[in-house]
Amino acid sequence: MRISFSVLLRLADDDRFVLFDAPKRPGAFGPPGGVIKFFPPAARILDALGFQPERTGSPHHKLRADLRGTLPAGALRRFRTWFATGAYRETADECLRRELHEELAEVGVHHLDRIVPELEFTNVRTVQEGPQSVPGKHYRQLRGFDVRELAMTNHAARRLSRELIEVAEDEAYPGVLLAGFDDIAHGRLDRALIAPQSAFLAGPSRLAPDLPPLR
Repeated sequence: MRISFSVLLRLADDDRFVLFDAPKRPGAFGPPGGVIKFFPPAARILDALGFQPERTGSPHHKLRADLRGTLPAGALRRFRTWFATGAYRETADECLRRELHEELAEVGVHHLDRIVPELEFTNVRTVQEGPQSVPGKHYRQLRGFDVRELAMTNHAARRLSRELIEVAEDEAYPGVLLAGFDDIAHGRLDRALIAPQSAFLAGPSRLAPDLPPLR
């Protein structure tokens, strides 16, 4: 059983959404955010469940302690029980703040990094996919996506939203764009591919199959 649990940030300008270039899929864009990480005390729990972390072409340090990997199918219920407690893992807000620290620099707006600790978020929806079969693979898959948006309660949130929307419309920042629902459904905006999980910004359903990651 493959598992993956992520948090996505919904930043909207009317009916368009801010998307970032995805380093693991060059030329593809998706929502800011990423995979939840677990803390050292959880390692023994996960080892006892038979969890094996996933390794891809990304630098090893970026993948360390990601809640993305494989489990024996018989351990899934116990894993879900542990995950639901929230013990020894990031909250959705902690995950988003960490990912924003990394991703703002990657897309060339590192000057916004200093306001990230001030950000708060509110829940939009939680989407669970599976367990379900994966075409061409020998495993089944369970994925969770926690969609959040900025709580517009302070200057930091308003500034981040305003400046990222401005950057997305500026050709000097090719790592950020604004995509509408039709673009997301189509899976492309001009030369940019749009990652299918972007659909969860607008609703609970995926509109296209996955893009393959780098090996």
